[in-house]
Amino acid sequence: MAPKAISADFPFESKYVEVHGSKIHYVDEGSGDPILFLHGNPTSSYLWRNIIPYLMPHGRCIALDLIGMGKSDKPDLDYRFFDHSKYVEGFIEKLDLSNLTLVIHDWGSALGFHYAMRHENNIKGIAFMEAMLKPIKWEDFPSKYRMGFKLFRAPGIGWFMISVMNVFVTKMLPQAIVRKLTAEEKDYYGSPYKTVNSRKPIRQWPCEIPIEGKPADVYEVISSYNQKLQESEVPKLLFFATPGGIIDSKTVDWCRQNLKNLKVVDIGDGIHFIQEDNPHLIGEELAKWFQDL
Repeated sequence: MAPKAISADFPFESKYVEVHGSKIHYVDEGSGDPILFLHGNPTSSYLWRNIIPYLMPHGRCIALDLIGMGKSDKPDLDYRFFDHSKYVEGFIEKLDLSNLTLVIHDWGSALGFHYAMRHENNIKGIAFMEAMLKPIKWEDFPSKYRMGFKLFRAPGIGWFMISVMNVFVTKMLPQAIVRKLTAEEKDYYGSPYKTVNSRKPIRQWPCEIPIEGKPADVYEVISSYNQKLQESEVPKLLFFATPGGIIDSKTVDWCRQNLKNLKVVDIGDGIHFIQEDNPHLIGEELAKWFQDL
């Protein structure tokens, strides 16, 4: 049987809500208990386009664009982790989302875990993939990307590579997907970041990764939720791919040994943006798991 096609279409109605004086773009499909999809760098709600339809018959699917990203407003912020966290939590409050299931990836995972472990009584379940589970050392960083991220974090050159040359969108994103993105998909991902100023959030994110204890405040946050996750009984679903990007086989083993109430799903080939490689399997397994919560 031929594999199902991966669509470039984003067939959902755009909605906006004002949070802290800026408009957050989101889509809101289906009804029932809310399922909040959180993306990372340099993507948007578009990342979830082929997965949302699997969950729509079972719950209220909400996918937002982080502040400064996608179609959300671009206020003059530092775009640190804590700026994003403030807007995500403001969004959850504004939409009055309760009994919430989180579906999280990349920096969306750090934002989601941080929220969940401080509001556990509001969380029904957490599904995560290519997620930031713990602070890291440079030696833990995927060797293929280590030098690139060292340069991204360097003053001057990092700004030039990301803000001027736009390498995070044009090179990093497609290189971390097994299949080739279509021109339409590349265009959709790239359209919010046409100017140097619009790339400020993308530029800041690599500097927020807590590597060797720096930055200390983000290191503190991720260490804290890492501990709480190991104690939490909240149902968890981990998707992993091979070879993976930030979740390798060692991390999958760590999750199996340390996280309670965990289901693990192997999606096959994939690097970091695994929603672009096998969205149909992710959608099917997510829907099954969600219905059993």
